Amino acid sequence: MIIRAAHSGDIESVLELWRAAEGRPTVTDTHEGLQRLLSRGDEPLLLAERGGVVVGTLIAAWDGWRGSFYRLAVHPSVRRRGVATALLREGERRLVGLGAVRLTAIVVDNEPGAMGFWAAAGYAPQEHRARFVLDGPPT
Repeated sequence: MIIRAAHSGDIESVLELWRAAEGRPTVTDTHEGLQRLLSRGDEPLLLAERGGVVVGTLIAAWDGWRGSFYRLAVHPSVRRRGVATALLREGERRLVGLGAVRLTAIVVDNEPGAMGFWAAAGYAPQEHRARFVLDGPPT
């Protein structure tokens, strides 16, 4: 398995993986949304590949203040084989290298497997915080 940064030629493979992994679709799960992410130039989307096939993803984003993780997804056929951990550790390495001293993860809270993974990796839910979201531009 290799971990590498995604490029625009990977977009369809990423979207296929997200569908196969049964992740909850969001308004940014589009070819255009991923192209925007990749056009930033700071390699925020990490891929795990086995035999040239994308089997895992993690967005490791840096905003100059905090490192954030999004869209950790692993193909069901290779789960529990270290793919998610390898992606996370590479994301952590990259973000800390950019200067991050705090790392956060957006995790679907009613998915026990996801919650268990992040807890086992040393992350804890933040107390007294809620996330507010506006899908789409303000009207």
